[in-house]
Amino acid sequence: MTTSRTPSRARSEPRPAYQCDACGHQPPKWLGRCPECSEWGSIIESTLTGPVVAGRVVSSRLPSEPARPIKTISAAPAKAVPSGVSELDRVLGGGLVPGAVVLLAGEPGVGKSTLLLDVAQQWAAGTNTPSLVVSGEESVSQVRLRAERLGALHDNLYLASESDLGAVLGHLDAVKPGLLIIDSVQTISAPGTEGVPGGVTQVRAVTAALVSIAKERGVATVLVGHVTKDGSVAGPRVLEHLVDVVLHFEGDKHSSLRLVRGVKNRYGPADEVGCFEMHETGIVSLADPSGLFLTRYNEPVPGTCVTVAMEGRRAMVTEVQALIGAQVQGSPRRTVSGLDSARLAMVLAVLQRRMEKIKLHDREVFAATVGGIRVTEPSADLAMALAVASGALNLAMAPHLVAIGEVGLTGEVRRVGAIGRRLAEAARLGFRFALVPPGYGTGDGDSPPKDMRVVEVGDLQTAVQWAARASAE
Repeated sequence: MTTSRTPSRARSEPRPAYQCDACGHQPPKWLGRCPECSEWGSIIESTLTGPVVAGRVVSSRLPSEPARPIKTISAAPAKAVPSGVSELDRVLGGGLVPGAVVLLAGEPGVGKSTLLLDVAQQWAAGTNTPSLVVSGEESVSQVRLRAERLGALHDNLYLASESDLGAVLGHLDAVKPGLLIIDSVQTISAPGTEGVPGGVTQVRAVTAALVSIAKERGVATVLVGHVTKDGSVAGPRVLEHLVDVVLHFEGDKHSSLRLVRGVKNRYGPADEVGCFEMHETGIVSLADPSGLFLTRYNEPVPGTCVTVAMEGRRAMVTEVQALIGAQVQGSPRRTVSGLDSARLAMVLAVLQRRMEKIKLHDREVFAATVGGIRVTEPSADLAMALAVASGALNLAMAPHLVAIGEVGLTGEVRRVGAIGRRLAEAARLGFRFALVPPGYGTGDGDSPPKDMRVVEVGDLQTAVQWAARASAE
């Protein structure tokens, strides 16, 4: 025997209800006195129609602003304003949109506060509107010391050290900034909300309040967020849904390279990457970062090959290096830096299986990229294989050679995306010979760059032969 149950979802049906005739309060049963307005005899029984949510009838009300035809709405208030930092504007899609809320997350010490202090100074100097930096982790004197080192001293740049949301709103009323930076959102607490600062409840309440005030006043807002051990944004997942833009600030502490990677963007591309270089005097935008990932040799050196990686929509010419160690007993080491260890193991297996002259089962192999960039996409497989083959055969590759393609388990070279953009970047830096997968230019109508010879290779053995021929020319 089955019994039907009424679902707890919202439903629209007439039902008896009680409502205060004076204030509109809806108690669950009839009462002599309204608990909301304390009026006697005002509770009346009525039949209300509307969706029932949490046991209460939700009735319609007059909206604060009527809906309008889309053609009558101006897009001017949502036009991006350049922040003055070119690489950040590249990731944001042109700049900071008034009223937009940006969440910038990154590991401790990567340079988030340094970057945003520069952004605040550039905004104050370029837009003639105040910028306000609220730090919940440092005092204003500590922030001032960093500002002196960066040269970020402007009359329209205001600093405050607060951890209370009410005090932050008070600073907003006093300064009336065009840009608000909160460093960090996990240090701000909302009065009347349960939990400790940085907890799920507090972070949700603080973010919701800041988003609301940013939309109401048209203030571009940047929130600094912490990250967990696995690199994801700390706090509730709803935090990323509340904001308009989510950016990840990445970088190795032992390298000067820093990347700002777009994860979510309601006003521009969500796959763009901005490049920066960290110096003692601050952080600098890198409009042309490819030079960081190449090594200039006086003579060709075995064990190197150049490829072109895609970081978002940006093509970066990157050098892959490989070193073949001595023979060892047991399991030899396979060590990588900046590459995918699983893809290296696969490339080594394919090389040994398809190339008779290359024996790697008892040899240590070390592979790395130059400049601290991390390349994990399959398009680097061919360059990785040629670098290993070059080191194993003691054959130096041509200095003007670039290799692009994915290597399959049968030794075939597979096509990858954006080959035309990759080759154009390589040609701009002076590379004259390129090995690419079959079918280049047949689907997208791409044509080889001027002064570059493009050779399609179908398998790994053919690629090694062409690379050896290019080195002899």
